[in-house]
Amino acid sequence: MDWTHYRFRSRWSLPAPPAAVYAVLERAEDYPRWWPQVRAVTRLDDDTGVLTIRSLLPYAMTFTARATRHDPAAGILEVVMSGDIDGWARWTVTADGPGTLARYDQVVDVRKPLLRLLAVPGRPVFRANHRLMMRAGRRGLLRLLRAV
Repeated sequence: MDWTHYRFRSRWSLPAPPAAVYAVLERAEDYPRWWPQVRAVTRLDDDTGVLTIRSLLPYAMTFTARATRHDPAAGILEVVMSGDIDGWARWTVTADGPGTLARYDQVVDVRKPLLRLLAVPGRPVFRANHRLMMRAGRRGLLRLLRAV
């Protein structure tokens, strides 16, 4: 088993129409306004940006994300990432009753040297850290959607 390889999936049930949720998720440069763990997003061009994230643990991760799929009709946003983490991430936004289900899938390999060194003993803590980040993101998005 490669202890630096991770697969994550989060599902967010949201009380807003899919188009409204997609419109927020497609603007990654605005994530720091509503998602506390997304510390910075610097857009490099129309499809690429540099993100810095930090959750509860005292380390930040910086990576470049490049859009590989932007499909509003299908409700899909997908990026490839390189830097402290390499891999891909995808939002899939679908109708769910009167609201929306936003599913986040991510497959990454950790490249940050300290995290690679701590891969075996730190794995459960790193996974918990990711869950906390995703919970906070959902709360932030809920607040934003309710304010609109």
